[in-house]
Amino acid sequence: MPPRSIPSERQKRLGAELRRMRNDTGETTEFAARLLGLDRAKISNIESGVRAITPERVRTLATNYGCNDERYVEAVVAMAEPRPRDWWETYRGQLPAGLLDITEMEWHATAVRAGVFLHAPGLLQTDGYVRAVGNAALPALSDHEIELRVALRLQRQQVLHRRDPISYTAYIHEAALRIEFGGAKVMRAQLNHLGEMSELGHVDVRVVPFSSGAFPGAGQALSYATGVVPQLDTVQLDSAHGPGFTHAPAQLDKYRAQLDWMEAASFDSSKSRDFILALAKA
Repeated sequence: MPPRSIPSERQKRLGAELRRMRNDTGETTEFAARLLGLDRAKISNIESGVRAITPERVRTLATNYGCNDERYVEAVVAMAEPRPRDWWETYRGQLPAGLLDITEMEWHATAVRAGVFLHAPGLLQTDGYVRAVGNAALPALSDHEIELRVALRLQRQQVLHRRDPISYTAYIHEAALRIEFGGAKVMRAQLNHLGEMSELGHVDVRVVPFSSGAFPGAGQALSYATGVVPQLDTVQLDSAHGPGFTHAPAQLDKYRAQLDWMEAASFDSSKSRDFILALAKA
């Protein structure tokens, strides 16, 4: 299979899991190369996500690495399964690859917990709000790119409305509810939308009030995506230069603790909904 010059975050994650399996058992790239009848360079490319690997070869590696966690192995094998062209691929080359990586992460998650401080959470944004955020970007985005971002963002929200929706919890700092992106009318619609979405059984919206005081990770928005097995959990962090992703166990522990703090500091679901809808009427 020909290598891809710019692997997606999911492809890189598959390679990272194969490298982790190999390192856990103390085997070398030479060992893996002999198993698959490849040279070491190709193994390195597989483990960096640049080169594809078949599900059969993933099983071969997992078996010979002595990995006997069947659910984990099956989840990693599934990452190597050939797939039809995913809907977000229609945006590739038109929008930053990181936005598509976020989309793919959410699509394959079983649950997402998001902590936001300055914006409404992405999966709960209205089209007017998305457009207003795009108009505030520096350097300025073209009208065409803004509309592409609006379309992608709204399509991302399928994960909350499909037949098997993800479980979604959003911890929203009060500051994000008061910054008027797009003006009062756009913000009022956004607040009402948050209230409406919080009525869904699989969506939990929590407000972290100003009165909660100082908080860990101040200002950095994050999403914690729960994988089909715990080993495949992923954290996505927002930054000015694009999204970052981490799955190191110590980092996962850190961000789970940060979200747990936000949950403890937030209003409950009912009080949060009342607070948001009261702001919309103010």
